[in-house]
Amino acid sequence: MPDAAQRQISAKRLYTPEQRARRDATRWTLVQGILAPVQFAVFLVSLVLVLRYVATGFGYEAATVSIILKTVFLYLIMITGSIWEKVVFGKWLFAPSFFWEDVFSFVVIALHSLYLYGLIWGGYSPDTLIVIALAAYATYVVNAGQFLWKLRVARLQSEVAA
Repeated sequence: MPDAAQRQISAKRLYTPEQRARRDATRWTLVQGILAPVQFAVFLVSLVLVLRYVATGFGYEAATVSIILKTVFLYLIMITGSIWEKVVFGKWLFAPSFFWEDVFSFVVIALHSLYLYGLIWGGYSPDTLIVIALAAYATYVVNAGQFLWKLRVARLQSEVAA
């Protein structure tokens, strides 16, 4: 087992036994488990469309629609994730086990929202909007990595406990 993963497993548990039971019992865990890969798939398609626009100058409309769709999925997963956190940890957001993931999620949401603001109210060139979208996507990748790491740690902690 890698040293970083071992240290994380040895550190504070992500879930108490009660929280683990609530996590396993709530339908919001399944909702998150479905939305996360769907959002990632939408992200990948959108990234291809955005990069095609950057490389060729063509397909701005398709890239724009895909960014809007990605943003809708982001808002949806954030809302349902907040409900999940409330059910599992008793807090809408910033539960200690997921504090930094939630903080970074707000950076991701802020950048996606800035993109929508610029698109709807104007004042930003298409190239500026694409740069904002790429910044939003870069932060999304980091944030997704944070959550994947926590998922791995939770699985490893479950194995150690068993």
